[in-house]
Amino acid sequence: MNVEELLDQIDDMLDKAMSIPLTGGKCLVDAEALRDTLDAIRANLPAEIRNAKAIVADRAEIVEEAKKEAEQIVRRAEERARVMIAEEEVTKQAQQQAHEMLNQAQLKAREMRKGAMDFAEDILNRTEEVLVGNVGEIRKVRSAIRAPKAPIEE
Repeated sequence: MNVEELLDQIDDMLDKAMSIPLTGGKCLVDAEALRDTLDAIRANLPAEIRNAKAIVADRAEIVEEAKKEAEQIVRRAEERARVMIAEEEVTKQAQQQAHEMLNQAQLKAREMRKGAMDFAEDILNRTEEVLVGNVGEIRKVRSAIRAPKAPIEE
């Protein structure tokens, strides 16, 4: 049994002990059983103390290992942060280049659209000029056909 269990056993003895009336809570306890329990506590205390000392010694080692592990975690986190920052910078540069390429493509598309519109406008103007000229010729021919004919000289 460990010390804690032995102390619980003493507590149980006191709970089960016969109370003496009019004595302010005094009671009769089996002295032999109480002495046996106290002897067991004394026998277990050195083991408990040795365990506590071992725990204290281990604690220093555990704390040192925890510090080393914490330092490694911090170093890894710092390295990961540097990598992420570098990746973020590359991403920013790629986004900037993509944005510039998109702007250039849009500008070129606007220029091509304007060129195509200017070309179409020029073709339509020339076609209109030709058609207006042809309409004028058609009107002349129609007028000539409708005009009274001069006698044909033989």
